[in-house]
Formats: sequence, C-alpha cells, structure tokens
Amino acid sequence: MFNSQKNVFWQALLITIIIFGLGISFGFVLENWRTSQIKVFSQQAEIDLLDIKLQNDIYSKDAFNCEMAVQENLAFADRTYEQAQTLGRYEKASRLTEDLKIQHEKYDLLRTMLWLNSIEIKEKCNSSYYEVVYFYQYNNDDLSVKAEQEVFSKLLLKLKEEKGQEVLLIPIAVDNNLSSINILLDKYDINDKRSPVILINREIKITKLENIEDLLKNFE
Repeated sequence: MFNSQKNVFWQALLITIIIFGLGISFGFVLENWRTSQIKVFSQQAEIDLLDIKLQNDIYSKDAFNCEMAVQENLAFADRTYEQAQTLGRYEKASRLTEDLKIQHEKYDLLRTMLWLNSIEIKEKCNSSYYEVVYFYQYNNDDLSVKAEQEVFSKLLLKLKEEKGQEVLLIPIAVDNNLSSINILLDKYDINDKRSPVILINREIKITKLENIEDLLKNFE
C-alpha cells in the first residue's frame, strides 16, 4: 500500500512537471511569435511612412484625381486603424518593451501624416467626409484616465461602424514627445493633461463623452 501511494505521488509530480514545462514552452513560443509579428508591423510601418510621404508630396504639388485620392486616404486610414488595434492587443498581452513603444511612435507619425493628407485633400477637392482625430495618452497609467479613454475608444468604434466611410478616424497619442505632433497639438490647443480629446474637422472639440448620442449629434 505504501509503495502504491508512493508511485501515485511520483506520477502526479511527473505530470505536474510536464504540464508546467509545456506551459513555459508555450509561453516562450507565443512571446517569440508576438515579437516576430511586431517586426513585421515595424517593416510595414516603414513602407507605409514612405508611401504616405510620397502621397503628401503629390497632393501638395501636383494635380490629382480627387475621387481616387479620397478613397485611397479613407482605405489607408481604415488599415492603419486596424493595425493599431492589433498592436494594442499585443501591448495588453505582453509587457511594454522599448520595441513596442518605438513601434507605437511610428504609427503616431504615420497617422499624423495621414491627417495632414486628409486636410490637403479636403481643401483641394471639397470633400464631405468628417476628419475625426482622437488624442489620447499612451504612457499614463492612471486608472481613471485609462477608464475614460476606454469609453472614448468604444464610442468612436461605434461611430465608425455606424458612419463607415463618412468618417476618417485617426487616433494619435499626445505624450510620446514627437516634435511634429507637438506642433500640431499647440496649433489646435490640445493639452495632453486634458486628453482624451476628440477634434472634428479641426473645429469641434470634445472633452467629455458619455454615450453614442452625445457623439452622433456632431454628425447631423
């Protein structure tokens, strides 16, 4: 009987060690996969930055097809928004590394250039879509700020789902100390201590938001 209990103990211990080892191995594999995906994101962001810079040069210097420019800009915005959502999920699942922070800064610059392109297109083409720029804090760990930004993010997602291509949605972090973004923050009087802030068509500024109705009344 004693030997039987001893065998059961060792079997249970062996199973526990195997499960623990598999868990650690899976964790390493998952983290390595996330790291490789972030590298892919980084390479894509560099290509997109060059692409949108060339677009900006075209819009500011040459004649262009307005309908095509609007569609390309809206599609570009939707794609970068989806990429930002995916990156955000990686950030929540992993510890915040310098690689992730740098990657986030690239996307902030990318979305800022996208915003400047949208301004150029609207002025030259008299386009009717809404520019909706969402300014938020990326490095603030204050739970109340995070909770408020979560509310803003969910309501903006609902807005995009309801309005579709009528809305060009651009989220930009205000606290990464990027010079070009700081210049625009100053121009539109966006204070990082007041974020989150939603700026609609560079005219309407929203700092308090509780429900989707409060947001939708600005798009009537």
